[in-house]
Amino acid sequence: MAGGFVDAGNLKRAHLYEYRITGYFIFACIVAALGGSLFGYDLGVSGGVTSMDDFLVEFFPDVYRRKHAHLRETDYCKYDDQVLTLFTSSLYFAALVSTIGASYVTRSRGRRASILVGAVSFFTGALVNAFAKNIAMLIIGRCFLGAGIGFSNQAVPLYLSEMAPAKVRGAVNQLFQLTTCLGILVANFINYGTEKIHPWGWRLSLGLATVPATIMFVGGIFLPETPNSLVEQGKLEEARRVLEKVRGTTRVDAEFADLVDASNEARAIKHPFRNLLAKKNRPQFIIGALAIPAFQQLTGMNSILFYAPVLFQSLGFSNDASLFSSVITNAALVVGALISMALVDKFGRRAFFLEAGAEMFFVMIAVTITLALKFGEGEPIPKGIGIFLVVGICLFVLAYGRSWGPLGWLVPSELFPLEMRSAGQSVVVCVNMIFTALIAQCFLISLCHLKYGIFLLFGGLIFIMSAFIFFLLPETKQVPIEEVYLLWQNHWFWKRIVGPGPASSSQV
Repeated sequence: MAGGFVDAGNLKRAHLYEYRITGYFIFACIVAALGGSLFGYDLGVSGGVTSMDDFLVEFFPDVYRRKHAHLRETDYCKYDDQVLTLFTSSLYFAALVSTIGASYVTRSRGRRASILVGAVSFFTGALVNAFAKNIAMLIIGRCFLGAGIGFSNQAVPLYLSEMAPAKVRGAVNQLFQLTTCLGILVANFINYGTEKIHPWGWRLSLGLATVPATIMFVGGIFLPETPNSLVEQGKLEEARRVLEKVRGTTRVDAEFADLVDASNEARAIKHPFRNLLAKKNRPQFIIGALAIPAFQQLTGMNSILFYAPVLFQSLGFSNDASLFSSVITNAALVVGALISMALVDKFGRRAFFLEAGAEMFFVMIAVTITLALKFGEGEPIPKGIGIFLVVGICLFVLAYGRSWGPLGWLVPSELFPLEMRSAGQSVVVCVNMIFTALIAQCFLISLCHLKYGIFLLFGGLIFIMSAFIFFLLPETKQVPIEEVYLLWQNHWFWKRIVGPGPASSSQV
């Protein structure tokens, strides 16, 4: 799979690409995809830890007292504490800052280098958090974790997209989402067990984040660099060797020639971030760098993920029941990722975005109506209503797990040409982390003040983003990355901006 924009005449070589799925290719993709487990483990473990009494007693005694007080506001407001939410959101602010440096490392030193840096930083943060003695140590540890996630989220989707042949690129790229989901699920099981270990169970939950970081670092030492990145660094002979090994054939002349052409085009771009703003790149910038990563967070899914135990406790579940309910919902997330991996290259990206978007919208409306009618007076939630809410949230998670979860990373990684791919992915991660951090910081206070209205708000946003996809995103399934620009030239709206005819990337 060649990357980047190339001359229209050269695009005719795409049908000459040959490949076989080899063990070497599978190993490289699985190891790289472990970067998603870092993000997933943290998403899963944070909400569980912030609902544990031992953790709250040591660092947030006011929240602990409010949690156990029988007040009218307890239903929605028991966890409304901005320092507590800063414990979660500080990671995403750190990831936001680190992704700028990750862009430089990814482009100049390669995707593999960023993956290794991310693993080391995440390992450091996990250790600091496990031995934290005060809130300052917690926040510092979270910042190291955030830097690790910034580097890995910047590099891993690019790595997977560049290593994969076009016909299976969707499934391969979604390994990142699958490992993210598995990381969340494993973290939920760990929280369910460590919650019973007093008074240091929460330290074990946070400290075990060193395990996926160690696995990714050790595996990363043996990881090959992508052919695209090697060509970009001028290592043509090594790039050819890796390409032949990954594709399982020596007949890679056409693909290698496109890689070299794309790299030559890329070298003409001295300011890749500025090139993102070029008129010919407007669709990629608006859809890939801004809209999709923002919309992915505005579904409300990550709020449900990292506050699931807190959310279920706020809805009247006991601590054990809330942790177990979050395990169930995150199992649905894994199932959704597997469905998407199996079918996204057959049915396409748009189909999953739109059908899952409709399901998510109706679930949010149903949850809103249920909570408006049956909840909020400080009384225990009826068992039947509780089961209905868990089922509803599971359906929502299942829909997200096959749509905005994996496709929110896959589609942007498909849109950018080689000369601005690192810069583009950096903006993707930045926007994603900005909205993740803001929602993490605002969700609990919004739950307190908007009550059931917060779910209605997310439902309205899901309707808007589904309409955006319907009108503005062309189908990218099985389209070689070097031919994606043709989609904009033939799109009813974007052709008015980029113009028809052959495109060239050697500007700005």
